[in-house]
Amino acid sequence: MPDILNKVKRKDSHGTEEEGRKSYATQETYEGYLKKWILPRWRSYRLGDVKAVQVEEWLRSLPLARGSKAKIRNIMSALYSHAIRWEWIRYNPITAVRQSAKRMKVPIILTIEQIQALLQQLNDPCRTMVLLDASTGLRIGELLGLKWKDVDFENLQVDVTRSVVKQRVGPCKTEASQKPIPLDADLAVQLWSWRLKSPYNQPEDWVFASPHTRGTQPYWPGTLFRTHIAPALKAADITGNVGWHTLRHTFGSLMKANGEDIKTIQELLRHANYKVTADVYTQAMTKAKRKAQSRVVRLILPVKSSNKLG
Repeated sequence: MPDILNKVKRKDSHGTEEEGRKSYATQETYEGYLKKWILPRWRSYRLGDVKAVQVEEWLRSLPLARGSKAKIRNIMSALYSHAIRWEWIRYNPITAVRQSAKRMKVPIILTIEQIQALLQQLNDPCRTMVLLDASTGLRIGELLGLKWKDVDFENLQVDVTRSVVKQRVGPCKTEASQKPIPLDADLAVQLWSWRLKSPYNQPEDWVFASPHTRGTQPYWPGTLFRTHIAPALKAADITGNVGWHTLRHTFGSLMKANGEDIKTIQELLRHANYKVTADVYTQAMTKAKRKAQSRVVRLILPVKSSNKLG
Protein backbone atom coordinates (compact mmCIF):
# COMPACT_ATOMS: atom_id res chain seq x y z
CA MET A 1 0.00 0.00 0.00
CA PRO A 2 2.64 2.56 -1.08
CA ASP A 3 0.19 5.44 -1.40
CA ILE A 4 -0.72 5.03 2.29
CA LEU A 5 2.64 4.26 3.84
CA ASN A 6 4.76 6.58 1.70
CA LYS A 7 2.23 9.44 1.42
CA VAL A 8 2.50 9.50 -2.37
CA LYS A 9 0.21 8.68 -5.25
CA ARG A 10 1.71 6.76 -8.11
CA LYS A 11 1.64 8.37 -11.54
CA ASP A 12 1.36 6.81 -14.96
CA SER A 13 3.65 7.41 -17.94
CA HIS A 14 1.80 10.66 -18.69
CA GLY A 15 2.41 12.04 -15.21
CA THR A 16 -1.25 11.59 -14.22
CA GLU A 17 -2.12 10.13 -10.84
CA GLU A 18 -3.33 6.55 -11.11
CA GLU A 19 -7.06 5.99 -10.67
CA GLY A 20 -8.17 4.22 -7.53
CA ARG A 21 -5.35 5.59 -5.40
CA LYS A 22 -6.27 7.07 -2.05
CA SER A 23 -6.51 10.79 -1.45
CA TYR A 24 -4.18 12.43 1.05
CA ALA A 25 -7.03 12.72 3.58
CA THR A 26 -7.71 8.98 3.29
CA GLN A 27 -4.01 8.23 3.60
CA GLU A 28 -3.88 10.22 6.82
CA THR A 29 -6.92 8.40 8.20
CA TYR A 30 -5.60 4.95 7.31
CA GLU A 31 -2.17 5.69 8.77
CA GLY A 32 -3.71 6.94 12.02
CA TYR A 33 -5.79 3.80 12.52
CA LEU A 34 -2.87 1.55 11.56
CA LYS A 35 -0.43 3.11 13.99
CA LYS A 36 -2.76 3.67 16.92
CA TRP A 37 -4.96 0.58 16.86
CA ILE A 38 -4.20 -2.14 14.31
CA LEU A 39 -0.43 -2.56 14.51
CA PRO A 40 -0.11 -2.47 18.33
CA ARG A 41 -2.53 -5.42 18.53
CA TRP A 42 -1.78 -7.47 15.41
CA ARG A 43 1.78 -6.60 14.35
CA SER A 44 3.28 -9.87 15.65
CA TYR A 45 0.66 -12.14 14.02
CA ARG A 46 1.21 -14.01 10.80
CA LEU A 47 -1.47 -13.31 8.18
CA GLY A 48 -2.97 -16.78 8.46
CA ASP A 49 -3.13 -16.67 12.26
CA VAL A 50 -5.67 -13.85 12.51
CA LYS A 51 -9.18 -15.21 13.15
CA ALA A 52 -12.48 -13.43 12.58
CA VAL A 53 -13.79 -14.17 16.08
CA GLN A 54 -10.63 -12.77 17.66
CA VAL A 55 -10.97 -9.57 15.67
CA GLU A 56 -14.64 -9.25 16.66
CA GLU A 57 -13.80 -9.61 20.35
CA TRP A 58 -10.99 -7.09 20.04
CA LEU A 59 -13.21 -4.55 18.27
CA ARG A 60 -15.84 -4.89 21.01
CA SER A 61 -13.20 -4.03 23.61
CA LEU A 62 -12.12 -0.79 21.93
CA PRO A 63 -13.37 2.51 23.43
CA LEU A 64 -14.51 3.77 20.03
CA ALA A 65 -17.73 4.57 18.24
CA ARG A 66 -19.22 1.92 15.95
CA GLY A 67 -18.28 3.91 12.89
CA SER A 68 -14.62 4.01 13.94
CA LYS A 69 -14.62 0.28 14.64
CA ALA A 70 -16.13 -0.34 11.22
CA LYS A 71 -13.34 1.74 9.64
CA ILE A 72 -10.73 -0.37 11.44
CA ARG A 73 -12.39 -3.53 10.15
CA ASN A 74 -12.47 -2.14 6.60
CA ILE A 75 -8.80 -1.13 6.72
CA MET A 76 -7.84 -4.61 7.92
CA SER A 77 -9.90 -6.08 5.13
CA ALA A 78 -8.12 -3.86 2.62
CA LEU A 79 -4.77 -5.09 3.95
CA TYR A 80 -5.84 -8.67 3.33
CA SER A 81 -7.09 -7.79 -0.14
CA HIS A 82 -3.61 -6.52 -0.97
CA ALA A 83 -2.07 -9.66 0.53
CA ILE A 84 -4.31 -11.81 -1.68
CA ARG A 85 -3.33 -9.75 -4.73
CA TRP A 86 0.33 -10.40 -3.92
CA GLU A 87 -0.49 -14.09 -3.33
CA TRP A 88 0.72 -14.03 0.25
CA ILE A 89 -2.55 -15.56 1.43
CA ARG A 90 -5.60 -17.06 -0.26
CA TYR A 91 -8.48 -15.86 1.90
CA ASN A 92 -9.60 -12.80 3.81
CA PRO A 93 -10.76 -13.64 7.36
CA ILE A 94 -11.96 -10.06 7.93
CA THR A 95 -14.90 -10.58 5.55
CA ALA A 96 -16.46 -12.73 8.31
CA VAL A 97 -15.99 -10.05 10.99
CA ARG A 98 -19.32 -8.58 12.10
CA GLN A 99 -19.21 -4.92 13.06
CA SER A 100 -22.06 -2.43 12.89
CA ALA A 101 -21.38 1.05 11.55
CA LYS A 102 -24.65 2.47 12.84
CA ARG A 103 -24.27 5.85 14.51
CA MET A 104 -24.51 5.91 18.28
CA LYS A 105 -25.33 9.60 18.26
CA VAL A 106 -27.42 11.59 15.84
CA PRO A 107 -25.34 14.35 14.18
CA ILE A 108 -26.11 17.84 15.42
CA ILE A 109 -28.18 19.88 12.98
CA LEU A 110 -28.33 23.65 13.33
CA THR A 111 -31.63 25.46 13.05
CA ILE A 112 -32.10 28.45 10.78
CA GLU A 113 -32.19 30.68 13.86
CA GLN A 114 -28.90 29.24 15.09
CA ILE A 115 -27.21 29.78 11.72
CA GLN A 116 -28.41 33.38 11.63
CA ALA A 117 -27.28 33.96 15.23
CA LEU A 118 -23.86 32.48 14.39
CA LEU A 119 -23.46 34.69 11.32
CA GLN A 120 -24.19 37.77 13.42
CA GLN A 121 -21.24 36.92 15.66
CA LEU A 122 -18.75 36.52 12.81
CA ASN A 123 -16.68 38.87 10.69
CA ASP A 124 -15.17 38.11 7.31
CA PRO A 125 -13.74 35.89 6.11
CA CYS A 126 -15.32 33.54 8.68
CA ARG A 127 -18.81 34.87 8.07
CA THR A 128 -18.60 34.23 4.34
CA MET A 129 -17.02 30.82 4.94
CA VAL A 130 -19.83 29.70 7.23
CA LEU A 131 -22.51 31.15 4.97
CA LEU A 132 -21.05 29.48 1.87
CA ASP A 133 -20.60 26.17 3.67
CA ALA A 134 -24.10 26.15 5.13
CA SER A 135 -25.57 27.04 1.72
CA THR A 136 -23.64 24.55 -0.41
CA GLY A 137 -22.67 21.66 1.86
CA LEU A 138 -19.05 21.77 0.71
CA ARG A 139 -16.60 19.65 2.66
CA ILE A 140 -14.13 21.86 4.52
CA GLY A 141 -11.25 20.70 2.32
CA GLU A 142 -13.24 21.62 -0.78
CA LEU A 143 -14.17 24.99 0.70
CA LEU A 144 -10.54 25.82 1.42
CA GLY A 145 -9.53 24.47 -1.98
CA LEU A 146 -11.56 27.09 -3.87
CA LYS A 147 -9.76 29.66 -5.97
CA TRP A 148 -11.41 32.73 -7.42
CA LYS A 149 -11.06 31.27 -10.91
CA ASP A 150 -13.39 28.46 -9.77
CA VAL A 151 -16.23 30.90 -9.08
CA ASP A 152 -18.21 31.78 -12.21
CA PHE A 153 -20.15 34.87 -11.15
CA GLU A 154 -21.59 35.36 -14.62
CA ASN A 155 -23.15 31.89 -14.86
CA LEU A 156 -23.63 31.53 -11.08
CA GLN A 157 -21.67 28.33 -10.72
CA VAL A 158 -18.77 27.02 -8.65
CA ASP A 159 -16.37 24.42 -10.01
CA VAL A 160 -15.17 22.11 -7.26
CA THR A 161 -11.90 20.69 -8.58
CA ARG A 162 -9.58 20.25 -5.61
CA SER A 163 -9.42 19.71 -1.87
CA VAL A 164 -6.89 20.98 0.67
CA VAL A 165 -6.13 18.75 3.66
CA LYS A 166 -3.39 19.82 6.08
CA GLN A 167 -2.20 22.24 3.41
CA ARG A 168 -1.82 19.40 0.90
CA VAL A 169 -3.60 20.14 -2.37
CA GLY A 170 -5.20 17.11 -3.97
CA PRO A 171 -8.23 15.91 -5.88
CA CYS A 172 -11.70 15.77 -4.38
CA LYS A 173 -12.84 12.75 -2.41
CA THR A 174 -14.68 11.10 -5.30
CA GLU A 175 -15.46 11.72 -8.96
CA ALA A 176 -18.96 12.78 -7.94
CA SER A 177 -17.43 15.38 -5.64
CA GLN A 178 -15.95 17.19 -8.62
CA LYS A 179 -19.30 18.12 -10.10
CA PRO A 180 -19.97 21.88 -10.32
CA ILE A 181 -22.50 23.34 -7.91
CA PRO A 182 -24.98 26.17 -8.46
CA LEU A 183 -24.38 29.54 -6.84
CA ASP A 184 -27.49 31.37 -5.68
CA ALA A 185 -27.59 35.01 -6.80
CA ASP A 186 -27.80 36.45 -3.27
CA LEU A 187 -25.06 34.09 -2.14
CA ALA A 188 -22.95 35.29 -5.07
CA VAL A 189 -23.42 38.89 -3.89
CA GLN A 190 -22.07 37.94 -0.46
CA LEU A 191 -19.11 36.15 -2.01
CA TRP A 192 -18.40 39.05 -4.38
CA SER A 193 -18.46 41.42 -1.42
CA TRP A 194 -15.76 39.34 0.25
CA ARG A 195 -13.69 39.36 -2.96
CA LEU A 196 -13.76 43.15 -3.01
CA LYS A 197 -12.47 43.26 0.57
CA SER A 198 -9.91 40.49 0.28
CA PRO A 199 -6.29 41.47 -0.45
CA TYR A 200 -6.03 38.22 -2.41
CA ASN A 201 -8.66 38.51 -5.12
CA GLN A 202 -6.93 37.48 -8.33
CA PRO A 203 -8.10 34.42 -10.31
CA GLU A 204 -5.27 32.19 -9.04
CA ASP A 205 -5.67 33.33 -5.41
CA TRP A 206 -7.35 31.17 -2.79
CA VAL A 207 -10.85 32.40 -1.96
CA PHE A 208 -9.97 32.10 1.72
CA ALA A 209 -6.25 32.83 1.57
CA SER A 210 -4.38 33.12 4.85
CA PRO A 211 -2.62 36.44 5.43
CA HIS A 212 -0.16 34.58 7.69
CA THR A 213 1.29 32.92 4.58
CA ARG A 214 0.85 36.04 2.45
CA GLY A 215 -1.87 34.32 0.51
CA THR A 216 0.22 31.36 -0.61
CA GLN A 217 -1.98 28.95 1.35
CA PRO A 218 -5.58 28.91 2.56
CA TYR A 219 -6.45 29.10 6.24
CA TRP A 220 -5.93 26.12 8.53
CA PRO A 221 -9.51 25.02 9.37
CA GLY A 222 -8.72 23.88 12.91
CA THR A 223 -7.01 27.11 13.88
CA LEU A 224 -9.76 29.18 12.31
CA PHE A 225 -12.42 27.20 14.14
CA ARG A 226 -10.73 27.48 17.55
CA THR A 227 -9.94 31.19 17.31
CA HIS A 228 -13.07 32.50 15.58
CA ILE A 229 -15.89 29.98 15.08
CA ALA A 230 -15.86 28.43 18.57
CA PRO A 231 -16.09 31.81 20.38
CA ALA A 232 -18.89 32.83 18.01
CA LEU A 233 -20.78 29.61 18.75
CA LYS A 234 -20.48 30.34 22.46
CA ALA A 235 -21.66 33.92 21.97
CA ALA A 236 -24.61 32.64 19.93
CA ASP A 237 -25.43 30.16 22.75
CA ILE A 238 -24.97 27.16 20.44
CA THR A 239 -23.81 24.11 22.37
CA GLY A 240 -22.86 20.57 21.46
CA ASN A 241 -20.19 18.99 19.33
CA VAL A 242 -20.40 21.41 16.42
CA GLY A 243 -17.73 21.32 13.72
CA TRP A 244 -17.26 22.24 10.09
CA HIS A 245 -19.01 19.05 8.98
CA THR A 246 -22.07 20.11 10.99
CA LEU A 247 -22.77 22.67 8.28
CA ARG A 248 -22.79 19.94 5.62
CA HIS A 249 -25.20 17.82 7.66
CA THR A 250 -27.34 20.90 8.22
CA PHE A 251 -27.49 21.73 4.50
CA GLY A 252 -28.71 18.22 3.68
CA SER A 253 -31.26 18.22 6.48
CA LEU A 254 -32.65 21.63 5.50
CA MET A 255 -33.16 20.42 1.94
CA LYS A 256 -34.94 17.33 3.19
CA ALA A 257 -37.13 19.48 5.44
CA ASN A 258 -37.95 21.61 2.40
CA GLY A 259 -39.26 18.52 0.62
CA GLU A 260 -36.51 18.21 -1.99
CA ASP A 261 -36.27 14.87 -3.75
CA ILE A 262 -33.49 12.52 -2.68
CA LYS A 263 -31.74 12.59 -6.05
CA THR A 264 -31.42 16.38 -5.97
CA ILE A 265 -30.06 16.22 -2.43
CA GLN A 266 -27.57 13.54 -3.42
CA GLU A 267 -26.29 15.58 -6.36
CA LEU A 268 -26.00 18.80 -4.39
CA LEU A 269 -24.06 16.99 -1.67
CA ARG A 270 -22.14 15.19 -4.44
CA HIS A 271 -22.31 11.79 -2.81
CA ALA A 272 -20.89 8.97 -4.92
CA ASN A 273 -23.65 6.46 -4.28
CA TYR A 274 -27.41 6.34 -3.80
CA LYS A 275 -28.62 3.60 -6.08
CA VAL A 276 -26.88 2.51 -9.24
CA THR A 277 -30.02 2.92 -11.31
CA ALA A 278 -30.63 6.41 -10.00
CA ASP A 279 -27.00 7.41 -10.51
CA VAL A 280 -26.81 6.10 -14.06
CA TYR A 281 -30.27 6.78 -15.42
CA THR A 282 -31.59 9.68 -13.39
CA GLN A 283 -30.15 13.18 -13.26
CA ALA A 284 -31.70 16.04 -11.32
CA MET A 285 -32.09 19.06 -13.57
CA THR A 286 -29.81 22.03 -12.91
CA LYS A 287 -32.88 24.24 -12.48
CA ALA A 288 -34.18 21.95 -9.73
CA LYS A 289 -30.81 21.94 -7.96
CA ARG A 290 -30.59 25.72 -8.17
CA LYS A 291 -34.09 26.12 -6.68
CA ALA A 292 -33.27 23.67 -3.89
CA GLN A 293 -30.13 25.58 -2.91
CA SER A 294 -31.87 28.95 -3.22
CA ARG A 295 -34.60 27.90 -0.79
CA VAL A 296 -31.92 27.20 1.83
CA VAL A 297 -30.29 30.57 1.14
CA ARG A 298 -33.68 32.32 1.44
CA LEU A 299 -34.06 30.81 4.90
CA ILE A 300 -30.63 32.01 6.00
CA LEU A 301 -30.85 35.37 4.20
CA PRO A 302 -34.60 36.13 4.33
CA VAL A 303 -34.17 39.73 3.19
CA LYS A 304 -33.27 39.84 -0.47
CA SER A 305 -30.08 41.77 -1.03
CA SER A 306 -30.36 44.94 -3.08
CA ASN A 307 -26.67 44.80 -3.98
CA LYS A 308 -25.63 43.95 -7.48
CA LEU A 309 -22.52 42.22 -8.73
CA GLY A 310 -19.99 44.47 -10.28
